[in-house]
Amino acid sequence: MFSLAMCSKTGCQKTALSSFDENGELMEGDSYCLEHHPNIEELSLQIRRYIETHDKIVGLNASGIHFDNMDFTGKKFYGCNFQHCVFSNLHSENFRARITSFDFAIFSDSNLLSSNFQFCSFAGAVFSHVLFTNSELVHNNFCGIHAEQSSFDDSDLYNSRFIRADLANTSFRNCNIKKTSFYKIQQQNVSFKLSNTKEALFSTETEVQE
Repeated sequence: MFSLAMCSKTGCQKTALSSFDENGELMEGDSYCLEHHPNIEELSLQIRRYIETHDKIVGLNASGIHFDNMDFTGKKFYGCNFQHCVFSNLHSENFRARITSFDFAIFSDSNLLSSNFQFCSFAGAVFSHVLFTNSELVHNNFCGIHAEQSSFDDSDLYNSRFIRADLANTSFRNCNIKKTSFYKIQQQNVSFKLSNTKEALFSTETEVQE
């Protein structure tokens, strides 16, 4: 899992961002959160450079960092923290993550085609013009997300949760949604065509659109 070291600023209760040695490798030591870091621009560059130069990333804490026009194709993240991050114009295939948090992150104008996320959390995240098409999205937490003009088509969403999600112009066509929870969702122009809706979990008042 990502480090739970606290920010070195006296009285701050936020977790510290990852720090790097002179060779650009992750290291343990005193660090600060996004708000209190003395040189957040340099740290942001180090984090992006580390991702660009490593295919397997373990325990990275990048909470609050902005990622623009990056390619995460083939990258593998394990136990990382991307809470409150902003991802824009991300174009990736085979993006893999395990036990990684994207809570309250913002994704816009991004392709995450054929991704593989398991045991990850996207609670409260925002997706605008995002494509997850043909992905493995198993055992994930999408509770409270807002998704607009996005696609989960042709994906496996087994045992994931979309409780209280706000979905607009978003599609789940030809998906495996067995044991997937859609309790108390808000939906507008959402399609579940060709998905196994009878095996999913919907609130009794929720009208499923085919």
